[in-house]
Parts: sequence; C-alpha cells; structure tokens
Amino acid sequence: MKAIALGIWEPIIGKAERIAIVAPTFAEARLVMIEGKSGLLAIHGEDERPVFEPSKRQLTWPNGCVAHVYSAEEPDGLRGPQFDAAWCDELAKWKHAGQVWDMLQFALRLGERPCAVVTTTPRPIPVLKRLLADQGTVTSRSTTFDNSKYLAKSFLDDMKERYGDTRLGRQELNGELIEDDPDAIFKRDHIEKARVSFAPELKRVVVAVDPPAGFGKKSNACGIVCAGLGVDGRCYVLEDRSAQGLRPAQWARRIVALYYARNADRVVAEVNQGGAMVEQVLREVDPDLALRSVHATRGKQARAEPVAALYEQGRVSHVGAFAELEDEMCSAIGEGQKSPDRLDALVWAVSDLMLRRRAEPRVRIL
Repeated sequence: MKAIALGIWEPIIGKAERIAIVAPTFAEARLVMIEGKSGLLAIHGEDERPVFEPSKRQLTWPNGCVAHVYSAEEPDGLRGPQFDAAWCDELAKWKHAGQVWDMLQFALRLGERPCAVVTTTPRPIPVLKRLLADQGTVTSRSTTFDNSKYLAKSFLDDMKERYGDTRLGRQELNGELIEDDPDAIFKRDHIEKARVSFAPELKRVVVAVDPPAGFGKKSNACGIVCAGLGVDGRCYVLEDRSAQGLRPAQWARRIVALYYARNADRVVAEVNQGGAMVEQVLREVDPDLALRSVHATRGKQARAEPVAALYEQGRVSHVGAFAELEDEMCSAIGEGQKSPDRLDALVWAVSDLMLRRRAEPRVRIL
C-alpha cells in the first residue's frame, strides 16, 4: 500500500497522475514545498516546471500530472479524493497527525502501487513510530550538517555550540528519533491518551505568561499559553503562542491579542524577573486588562510536579498538538538545561485553573 522514505524527495512525476501534497498548513505548503528555494517550482527545468494555481491549491505538470495541496489542520479535506502518490512534509508537527494520515491511506487507492513520501524532523509521536516499525517502510536519514554546502557557516557553528549533543540537537540537527527523557516528569503517553480535537464548553479561560528577562536571539522565549476549564471539570490546553526575540511591547501585544481572541477571563503573569515592569508593559497595551501576578517561590520542577500528576490522571487535554511545548514538557528540568519557558507558562495556566484554591461563599445561620 505504501512505501515511505524519510528525509528525501524522489521524483514520481511521470509515474503518478494524481498526487496529494500535505503540509502542516496551506501557507507552509506554499512557502516551503512549492515556492521555497528547494520547492517543486525551483527543482524543475523550464520545460518540466508545473503551473501553480493558488486559488485552486493545485499544480499541473506539462505531462498532465496534477497535484492537490492539503492542510493537516483539515483532516476531512482528504475525505473523498483519490491519489496514486503523496508527499507529506513535517508529519511530526501535524496538528491531527494520526487522523490525517489515516484519511490519506483511504485516498491512496489509484495505480499499481500507491505510495507516499514523508519528509520530517522526527518526534516520537505514535503515527511516526508506527510507520518506522512497518516492514513496508523504507527509511533514509540525513543531518543538517549533510547539507552544509548550502547553509551559512555561522549558522552551523552556532547550532553546534548551542545544541551540540543535547536531546534537542540530536532531534533537530541529527534527525534522531528521541524517546522520552527518563528524567522528565511529563510522559508523552499521558499527553497522547488525553489529546482531543475540540474543547467542550469552557467555564473559564486564562492566558499564562512567563516573560523573559531580556530580548534578542540568545534570550529566553516569552512563554505564552492559553488554557480553559471545561464544564466537565477537566483542563484543556488551547494555544501555545510562545515566541523568542520579542521586545516587551511586542510580547505584550501578543498576549493581549490572545486574551481577546480567546475571550479569556484573566492573564496570569509570573513577575519574578520583571516585577512591576511586567504589569506596566501589559497595562500600556490595555489598561483594563484583567491581570493576576504570580511569584515563583519554589523551583521549576517542584511547581511542575502537581501539574504532571494531573496529566497522569488524564485530567488535562491538549486540543490538537503543540510540538515545541510537548518536547519541552518531556525533557528533564534542571541545571544546565534550556529554560523551559513554554512549560512554565503551561504550569501557571493549569495551576490557576485546577489547583488554586478559591474562596467559596458561605452561609452563616444565626
């Protein structure tokens, strides 16, 4: 049914008539897979180059072969069409990876031997592990440094210095499939078992923030995570809008925009590093923002452990997938580790919704 190759694109034009191109989003398909420097338009000669029609999400080759572009954000988009080949990019960061892959398998039903090519940075998600264990899978691996001829030397040197033999470097630079860190307090299985596509009605929504002490390429990221408390009493992680290199005014605007987009009840901001500055920056963007400042009195791991227990009990669900956040969660927390800014924001959000004691109204009988 399928032949999967990881890390390579083998030309199948001429053998296939209908192709599915699947990316995390349509924008990424267009910017990377189609119009990118090494995309489909760039690798073909003038006589072979396909015509791209963005409005139709379609490429047409001179020989009549047609490719349709799909977003992994819309699994039902693959319900109905049929293909004899597919190219799937960055499968490990698809929001609904298992569901989209399954729908694609039903659509790969034309020709003598329907096949798919998967190009992805590996992450230990169930569907990728299942593919690698499949006897019909052909695997090819390459590292970032194998492509050094086409990359800036300063970038390669910086990556080696920063990430070297770290877990993140082995995954992102060397293309290794890294399983759970044995010292991590969060487990991928707990996240996967509770993952959902949609959240129920929410009683309360918060945006939690772990602001950086500075800004620039080498500064910590600003952790920004939105979560809600469902009417079923469970917590739902809705968005990870964390970003690195933003100035205070920029991350403040991002926080306020998310606050209104999600109709949140409150922003919960850690103020250990910034103190009054954090509230001041946010108030400058929106003076009426509902804001609660929190102070970290315990270490990161001690704060995270009660939240990890909620995950183990199946009381927290991720609505879709958050690759960078989940990688951070499933890595060890400790000295010498990269600051887990996304995780910090997640911990504040879940703690506010599920662990913070609130005063209950009481009736006194006289």
